[in-house]
Amino acid sequence: MKSFQKLPPQFQCAEVKEYYDILCKKQGSLILKRVLDIFASVILLVFLIIPIAVIAVIIKIDSKGSVFYKQQRVTTYGKKFKILKFRTMITGADKLGSLVTTDCDSRVTDIGRFLRKYRLDELPQIFNVLSGSMSIVGTRPEVQHYVDMYEPKYFATLLMPAGITSLASIMYKDEEKLLKGEMNVDRVYVEKILPEKMKFNLSYVKNFSFGSDIKLMLKTIKEVFN
Repeated sequence: MKSFQKLPPQFQCAEVKEYYDILCKKQGSLILKRVLDIFASVILLVFLIIPIAVIAVIIKIDSKGSVFYKQQRVTTYGKKFKILKFRTMITGADKLGSLVTTDCDSRVTDIGRFLRKYRLDELPQIFNVLSGSMSIVGTRPEVQHYVDMYEPKYFATLLMPAGITSLASIMYKDEEKLLKGEMNVDRVYVEKILPEKMKFNLSYVKNFSFGSDIKLMLKTIKEVFN
């Protein structure tokens, strides 16, 4: 980990220091976490490369536009990276509405709705994990727009890589339904949903261990099959 003094200014506060000190004592677990990410990603890629190719073809046939969707998100220490997903919405959807998606969003394509339901749109993020910009387990990465609205303690979640799955993402797997019918989706997300998700994310950072990552991975697999 970086020394506390070399972290971005918004990280250098008492609220973040509490979590920073905890993680500094778990350097071994952080190394094992990265080893697990690489090992698991390679294994997953071997089994999923054909399904990924099939989904890519179906998306190309289903609607005009690129197969993959890239969006700038924020990860460790506030670094920006391009998250990789299968495109599930019409081209240019981010310019036609909110940055979060609601249930029955008209911008979502037919095949996109299926992919989102079973979280298959997240499969390409395996490449983000291999590159080191993401981890399998960790806080779901937000766009800069929402990071700019973080309370000081929320920056503690950026002491670790963003993740594909987390307890917060499992608990709020129906987030789109929660936003259904809301007039100001951004306001509801920032004021109601984000604070609740951050409770789970901060708890993950505070209680992080190699074993906890294994448990969350298994819980995610169970949720997917359910």
